[in-house]
Amino acid sequence: MTELINVEVTYALPQRQELVHLRLPAGATVREAVEASGLLQKFPDIEIDGRNKLGIYAKLAKADAVLRDRDRVEIYRPLIADPKAVRKKRADEGKVMKKGGGMAEEA
Repeated sequence: MTELINVEVTYALPQRQELVHLRLPAGATVREAVEASGLLQKFPDIEIDGRNKLGIYAKLAKADAVLRDRDRVEIYRPLIADPKAVRKKRADEGKVMKKGGGMAEEA
C-alpha cells in the first residue's frame, strides 16, 4: 500500500487566501502538489515556471523539491515594486520615516 502524506497549498491574494488540503503519495513534489490543488485552474495568472516563486513554510523551494508530511506549499505573487528601490526613492526625496514604516510627524 502506498504511503500518503498530508500537505497544504496556499495562495494569498490581497483580499483573501486560498488554502487547499491534500493527501498525496510520499515522494510528491512541490509542482505535483500545486497541480493537484486546482489553484492553477482557479487562478490562470499563476505561472509556476515563470513569474510566481514557490516556497515551503516561507523558504523558497524549487518545483522539483520533494515534500514531507505536513508541509505547506506557498505560491508567492510577484512584487509590484522593489522594496529597496522604494526606500531609495523616499530617501532621495528627503522623506523621514519613523520606525514601523509610516511617515514621521513633522516637528
